[in-house]
Amino acid sequence: MWRPRHLSTLVLAGTLCHAGPLAAQHYQCSPPRAVQVPQVRPDAPPRRLPVTGYTLALSWSPEFCKPRKAQRRHARQCGGQAGMFGLVVHGLWPASGRSWPQWCPISRAPLPREVAANMCISPSAALIARQWAKHGACMTRKPATYLKVTRILWEGLRIPDLDRISREDGLTAGTIRTRFVDANPGWMREAVGVKLNARGWLEELRLCYDKRFMPTECNRSRFGAQDEVEAKIWRGL
Repeated sequence: MWRPRHLSTLVLAGTLCHAGPLAAQHYQCSPPRAVQVPQVRPDAPPRRLPVTGYTLALSWSPEFCKPRKAQRRHARQCGGQAGMFGLVVHGLWPASGRSWPQWCPISRAPLPREVAANMCISPSAALIARQWAKHGACMTRKPATYLKVTRILWEGLRIPDLDRISREDGLTAGTIRTRFVDANPGWMREAVGVKLNARGWLEELRLCYDKRFMPTECNRSRFGAQDEVEAKIWRGL
């Protein structure tokens, strides 16, 4: 299986850049004392393809939690007991042209301590376990490497104040892209995907990287809503 050498380089470097005090962060978070890592079963055939780039998908937690506040399975992210979350990591996905590799063979599931290390940026053990099994195993042999690379990319970002942006008049997908690029020198608008739901509310940012983990132009599916499309951001805090 093809595995990118850039993963090990990124882990050794520790981070792409020093983001400083405005680095990406949750609103609040209490790390879990104990974690149970669920078993993950593939729901589709494996697909082994060469990796040509990556997508870091960041979900807007207030929108995700709007219909899920009372659901036990989402209690950590949506119930408020562990803190409040803004953008959270949905996953780091390898890309391959117009498709993507998935469900590659895995040596083992992540250890509880490996999952716990990421639960303030991705507040669901089930989500982390699934992202490793479906996507991460096509990038590297060790779940700890996949999770560490995810943290490095996250910590290299500065997240604009989406609460403030939500109050702007005439808000569009292009406004959201512009505010992200303004906060992150070196990024260009073409590398910032904006996913809106059917009602026009922000669901996710999809940040596009090349094989060297440098920002690159998103393809059409990852780019999402065009700049002129009206957008709304649910604050819910």
